[in-house]
Amino acid sequence: MSTIDKTRIDGLSMLQNIRLKDEQIPILILSAKTAVEDKVKGLTYGVDDYMTKPFNLEEFLLRVERLLTRTSWHRGGVDINHAETFSSLKTYSFGKNRIDFSRSTAYCAAGKIILTEQEIKLLKLFIANKGKPLSRKKLLEIGWGYAGLTSSRTVDNFIVRLRKYFEDDPKRPVYFKSLRSVGYVFDHE
Repeated sequence: MSTIDKTRIDGLSMLQNIRLKDEQIPILILSAKTAVEDKVKGLTYGVDDYMTKPFNLEEFLLRVERLLTRTSWHRGGVDINHAETFSSLKTYSFGKNRIDFSRSTAYCAAGKIILTEQEIKLLKLFIANKGKPLSRKKLLEIGWGYAGLTSSRTVDNFIVRLRKYFEDDPKRPVYFKSLRSVGYVFDHE
C-alpha cells in the first residue's frame, strides 16, 4: 500500500511560483490529467503549452522546439505577448500608494519604503489575484514554497507589515482584508 506524500507542493502552485519570478521561461505541462478544466487551469496560471499522456514523441519534441524558438525571439527584443505580465510588472498604483517593482520601493502615506524580495513576491501574488480570496495555505505554497500542513504565522506577519505600509488605518484595512476562516483578499476598487 502506497502513501501519498503531503509535504510536496503541487504542480500548479509551483507554476504560479515560477511565474511570479519569470514570465518568459517556457513551460510545458505533460500530464495524465485530460479534463478540460485541468488544461484551462494550467493555461490560466501561465503555462505555455499542455500535453496529455500518452503522447507522441515527435509532437512533444516539436512543441518543445517551438517554445524554445519563441523564447529566443523574445530575448531578441520581439514582444510576442504584447500584454504586460505580473512578473514583468514595473509599477502598480492603488489608492495613494505606488509600488515601483524595478526599484523595490513603495511610495505611500508613510513616505518611501524599501521592500524586501519576499514583500515584492507577496505583493505580485496579491495583484495577480486581485479580488480573489487566497488561503494562508496557498500563500505559503506559492509565496514561500511550503507544502503540507504547515502551522505558521509568517503570512499573518507579512500582512501586518503590508497594512502598516499601505493602509491609512491598519486596524481597519481597505486593501489587504482578512476573510475569516479563509485567508486574505487584496482589493482596491
